[in-house]
This record gives sequence, structure tokens and C-alpha cells, in this order.
Amino acid sequence: MLDQFFKNAVVAGIPLLALVLGLVQVIKGFLVGVKGRIVAVIMGLLLGGGYEISKFGMPLDFAGWFNVVIFGLALGVVSFGLFDVINSAKKA
Repeated sequence: MLDQFFKNAVVAGIPLLALVLGLVQVIKGFLVGVKGRIVAVIMGLLLGGGYEISKFGMPLDFAGWFNVVIFGLALGVVSFGLFDVINSAKKA
């Protein structure tokens, strides 16, 4: 499911989810706990929102802005969640 959702989110040949996952890993080296999660979500909002705006143009109505925010939130939350799942699998 996530594969399909972020499948076309590619910037300069780099999958956006992979980029955010890498940046979250770097952030987790500096910030742990709630601060790291907040920064990951903000990063997802900025990068995901920037991607949506670059692809579809500046939103003109609430529906457009809602789409930008939801995509960005999903990118940040999913990247942080995937990182935790991968680390849990490594420990098991």
C-alpha cells in the first residue's frame, strides 16, 4: 500500500520517501524522543508539501492545501514509523 502511495514521489531520480528516511536517521542521531518525531513530521511537511506544490502548482483552495498537508504529514509519519519498524526487526 505504501509502495503505491509514494511510488511516483521522485525528485531528481531519488524516491522522496528514501530521502526523508535518510534524513530522519541523521536527525535521530541528534534528537531523540518527541523532539526527533516532531522534526521528522516537520521535515515531511516541508519536503512532501514542496513536492506536491512543485508537481501540481500552488493550491488555490482548501482542498488543494489539504492535499499538500496530508501528503507531507504522511511522508513524515511514515518515514519515522518505517525507521522504527526496521530497527525493531534488526533487534529481534
